Amino acid sequence: MLLALTRAVSPSIDRCELTHLARTPIDYARAVEQHAAYERCLERLGCRIQRLPDAPDQPDSVFVEDTAVVFDDIAVIARPGAASRRSEIEATVAALRPHRRLGCIQAPGTLDGGDVLVTPGRVFVGRTARTNADGARQLASIVAPYGFETIEVPVTECLHLKSAVSCLRQGFGWAGSREILLINPRWVDPGFFAGCDLIEVDPDEPAAANVLRIADTVICAEEFPRTRARLESYGFVTASVPASELAKAEGGITCCSLVVRVSRANERSE
Repeated sequence: MLLALTRAVSPSIDRCELTHLARTPIDYARAVEQHAAYERCLERLGCRIQRLPDAPDQPDSVFVEDTAVVFDDIAVIARPGAASRRSEIEATVAALRPHRRLGCIQAPGTLDGGDVLVTPGRVFVGRTARTNADGARQLASIVAPYGFETIEVPVTECLHLKSAVSCLRQGFGWAGSREILLINPRWVDPGFFAGCDLIEVDPDEPAAANVLRIADTVICAEEFPRTRARLESYGFVTASVPASELAKAEGGITCCSLVVRVSRANERSE
């Protein structure tokens, strides 16, 4: 079963942290409607939604992806690069503890979940304003016993690594078992992803690389129809959701959930 951890849009989202975008007004009511459509899409694709407690005084708290990185055998609790976000992780710890062994990023390391792209056997970690060298090093140490190699990737043109590249499919690439990634090559160097098959976003949609694969469906932002059409031309099944308001807070499709595969085998007692 797939469990999707989500959190309500904070009414204080206008005070969100921004790195690369100029601050523009966010329509809170519309953001709430768009987030609800996102949750409905996850449910249609087989996820059970588990809402974390509302956090009205935490402007960025809807972006739950940044609080942890979930693997099959362990979940790594992040230490967000923005100090204002560190109080968000308590609720994530409580939600993940029944399902996974937990590892934690410790000071002075910082790590945002949006900077971590997990593929079979390899973890790509974006070096950004939110994730530092010590955070990347700690993550590598935690996941190495589970068979993962960690590769650091410089990111300078966008907030997070997954703003520039995300996973379309794992283990069923055009060349045998290669992963397939969606990428904006202007925001991140494709050379770091040797061994993966790459599909580029439409040049007129630079922010379209952030997509979320659930089972056999790729969820895209409806604001990027050309990239969605490009994916469908390659045979991908897609779904779209509106994401314009949360995009003003530098949020994307992956940002608003933590998807956890749960079963009796990985349930943990307190």
